[in-house]
Amino acid sequence: MISFAQAGRRGPVAAWLLVCCALVFAMIVLGGVTRLTRSGLSIVEWQPIVGAIPPLTAQQWEAEFEKYKQTPEYLEVNSGMSLAEFKEIYWVEYAHRLLGRTIGFAFLVPFLYFLIRRQIGRELAPRLAGLFVLGGLQGAMGWYMVASGLVDDPHVSAYRLTAHLGLAVIIYGYMLLVALDLLYPQARPAPAGVRRYALTLSAMVFVTILAGGFVAGTRAGFVFNTWPLMYGRLVPEGLYALSPWWVNLFENVATVQFNHRWLAYAVVVATVLLWAAVRRSSTTPRARTAAHLLLAAVTLQFALGIATLLAVVPLSLGAAHQAGALLVLTAALFLNHALRKGPASRSFG
Repeated sequence: MISFAQAGRRGPVAAWLLVCCALVFAMIVLGGVTRLTRSGLSIVEWQPIVGAIPPLTAQQWEAEFEKYKQTPEYLEVNSGMSLAEFKEIYWVEYAHRLLGRTIGFAFLVPFLYFLIRRQIGRELAPRLAGLFVLGGLQGAMGWYMVASGLVDDPHVSAYRLTAHLGLAVIIYGYMLLVALDLLYPQARPAPAGVRRYALTLSAMVFVTILAGGFVAGTRAGFVFNTWPLMYGRLVPEGLYALSPWWVNLFENVATVQFNHRWLAYAVVVATVLLWAAVRRSSTTPRARTAAHLLLAAVTLQFALGIATLLAVVPLSLGAAHQAGALLVLTAALFLNHALRKGPASRSFG
């Protein structure tokens, strides 16, 4: 049994984690904006501490601009860019990095406060400490990604971009599940088959998000801008034109977009089937609500994906599509948690 005192201590910690989830959500969406505006390579140094202060004088702005002028992106893509234009992309990347620092601060300070006040138990503390470590690794991964576009090629590595996105999604999902454990410590498990189905669907959603990372990294969204066929063909030309064959999965724009489309179709079908299974099974009202939310989120995301493709990835739709992916994942994890077997681990006591 959970005492009233324990329940009272869970609430503030859960609320703090949900606020951090919202910040990570915003960070991922802003990362998409950074990519779509080609702002990510505008700051050419990784300075986790002193980099929090932007250029303040004309001389400092000129110095930052001169550094950017040495990069392949300026030389091959933005040659002749004015200082005013540089400032526009600089501020987008600066906001992205500043939000990352803010998330670290917003996580660490309350964590230490709750730890000192013993509002976090022995089981929960290592999980939260692990989240903080993952956040630090994510910052390093971000710079590792940016560095790939500062040497010879004015584009970041699609592999590093997808790894950066995937780690951010893992942090978001893990933090959300910890918060849900605190909010809903009791469980009435659903049938084992439904639980396994929901877990499989969540894995499919994650893989589809990673496939979207390769679409972004290879700029595959700017080709084959027709639907439902790809330039009049169900299977586009050049699907496996590269050698060895597995390279096509990550570097061939036709294959990358084709895979992302069909993964999305699979998620839609699987969601409808899971929604029907949850309605038929002996589940809780929360699980049924979660299934409804998942179906709505997947429907919205599917429509956003088509609109983004047909409109050739405008900034607004591209950012909305990235946010939609997180909404789908959120609903899927919420459903998995509602269907889980047994109570959440005791984090207080």
